[in-house]
Amino acid sequence: MRLLGRGDLPREVGVLAVIAFVVALGFGIVAPAIPIFARNFGVGTTAVGLAVSAFAFFRFVSAFSGGTLVERFGERVVLTAGLGIVAVTTGLAGLASNFPVFLALRAAGGVGSAMFTVSALSLLLRVAPPSHRGRAAATWQGGFILGGIAGPAAGGLLAELSPRLPFFLYAGFLLVAGAVGLALLRTAPTATDPGEVPVQSGPDLDAGPVSLRTAFRSRVYIAALIANLGVGWVLFGVRNSLVPLYVTEELGRTVAWAGAGLLAGSLAQAIALLGSGRLVDGWGRRPSLILGSTIATASMAILVLPPAIGAFLFSMALFGVAASLLASAPAALVGDVSPARGGRVVAVFQMSADLGAVAGPLVAGWLTDVASFQVAFAVSAVVLGAGLLSALAMRPQKRATAA
Repeated sequence: MRLLGRGDLPREVGVLAVIAFVVALGFGIVAPAIPIFARNFGVGTTAVGLAVSAFAFFRFVSAFSGGTLVERFGERVVLTAGLGIVAVTTGLAGLASNFPVFLALRAAGGVGSAMFTVSALSLLLRVAPPSHRGRAAATWQGGFILGGIAGPAAGGLLAELSPRLPFFLYAGFLLVAGAVGLALLRTAPTATDPGEVPVQSGPDLDAGPVSLRTAFRSRVYIAALIANLGVGWVLFGVRNSLVPLYVTEELGRTVAWAGAGLLAGSLAQAIALLGSGRLVDGWGRRPSLILGSTIATASMAILVLPPAIGAFLFSMALFGVAASLLASAPAALVGDVSPARGGRVVAVFQMSADLGAVAGPLVAGWLTDVASFQVAFAVSAVVLGAGLLSALAMRPQKRATAA
């Protein structure tokens, strides 16, 4: 057992954050090249969209199996294998000579991505004691945010040189990340918490992996799932699919303004992450989740108002602040529910965000076609509001000595 100072994070958290940065940087580099490369096969727009969504869909449907693998073989093995699968399939995708092969390799990459994400988050929550889980989740998420900001700019330039080049570069980044994980993520003991921390009351779940049936009986876990669904719906779905169209068609501005709004949200989230983890650990999971869900719901409600570029930019920045809390509090709650190696519990948590990312753009796009952008944003606010209600339904926190 390892003793941590109050300001310290386990070494594994830093390693996972570095891996997250490298993975997000590489993904950002390859993302702009995917539609261009798919177009080179002479396929239509629908097929191009399929090439993009195949990765996300297979990531979603294989996440639960990834959780089972974590419980059987351990986080380090599954994480390294997952990164290896994505690296190999991405490199081969860059060599693909026809669209069906390219599509199949993208789908297989989604399986490896699920293995990596579930195992990394499971390890993160296991090694971080209760008093550090919010900061650990914020640190890990910060790696993704910074990599996601830096990657797309370089990816666009590389795709102009050759649409195949970003695939090879991303594969190389993944191999580096896998090597870092294999070398530095040794078998990690559960850290010992030196003090008291606000945690959710519940049964003693330290004996081993928590069953899904037990987790689903917990209001804490349900609140984390609903909040994560909302994050996936807006942050990974509606924001990327609907916002550019809203800016160009409703606000009458150029795509550059859409990019400015997305950048404002990412920067606000990155800055707010510096304090959100400490807030979750010090103030408590429940109040932090209530605050984050309230701000997120309000940010979408702003877009229901008459269109204005200033309101749009403010909404994006406001949601970025909310996303920093919603990246930390729900993950910390899952760690409280399943402090041991909870692969399947973590997998379902991740699947809730992926479900939102898949359903959000489809529902919001349909609502925009049959009604308006404002109706689509209003429904998105309702989804986020459901996370607020679930947070309010949680029992108030009490102080407990963390073990």
